Amino acid sequence: MRKFADDSKLGNSVDTVRGREELQLALNGLTEWAAKWGMEFNVKKCKIMHLGFNNSNQTYTMNGHQLEETEEERDIGVIMSRQLKPSAQCRAAARSGQVVLGQISRAFHYRDRHVFLRLYTQYVRPLLEFSSPSWSPWLGTDKACLKKIQQRAVGMISGLKAKDYEGKLKELGMVTLEERRHQLDMLQTFKILQGEDKVDAGTLFKMAADGPRATRMASDPLNLRQQAPRLDSRRNFFSQRVVESWNKVPSTIKNSVSAASFKKAYMRHRFALSETV
Repeated sequence: MRKFADDSKLGNSVDTVRGREELQLALNGLTEWAAKWGMEFNVKKCKIMHLGFNNSNQTYTMNGHQLEETEEERDIGVIMSRQLKPSAQCRAAARSGQVVLGQISRAFHYRDRHVFLRLYTQYVRPLLEFSSPSWSPWLGTDKACLKKIQQRAVGMISGLKAKDYEGKLKELGMVTLEERRHQLDMLQTFKILQGEDKVDAGTLFKMAADGPRATRMASDPLNLRQQAPRLDSRRNFFSQRVVESWNKVPSTIKNSVSAASFKKAYMRHRFALSETV
């Protein structure tokens, strides 16, 4: 079970009738406990989301009411879908960014690069990146719908000499949204491994040094062990997609004293790499 404020999530792996019975017993115990302590659940708002291709889609009840099935739900600001793909979250983020960008463009007719860029980075871009390590897209269509918002914003800025999108980004000292998501992934990995976030690193990562064989990758105690997931949704999940990139981060940067110093050092490192390409 997981809780955040007044949101509660109960889950279990159900591949047998016994598993279904165990989950139903847990629901029964939960509702009895809530009733005893005067914290009854609003059953009409409680739903069941089935995950997995071979899910038997069992039915469950609370207080005698059958729970409604749902395809997607917003969880602490992020839309989670039954397919475990971030498409709905990308579309929602793009819509929000489009609305705010439209409001800014109507309010500011002269789009000076310094003022308009600050407005974009403070009010629009955060909508496109909120909690991105948990839903970073891998499908081209999802990436494109987010990219379109930044392209539109950059195209609105007056006085730029470059003609294409990439040239305008370089002129403004900006990077693509995809590059920013990558850097946010690395920053989140650093925070987890260094204990700056209250997350048990062992639930997400396996250290290369703890592997059965001594390899060149295991020589750095902060390197992660690469796994071989079968499904795209698993392969692109945070704890899987960051491994290869994290292992390429220089050890001096991995051993930064704080998240702020890591962020600055890694940004300089990525900039240096882009200049050599």
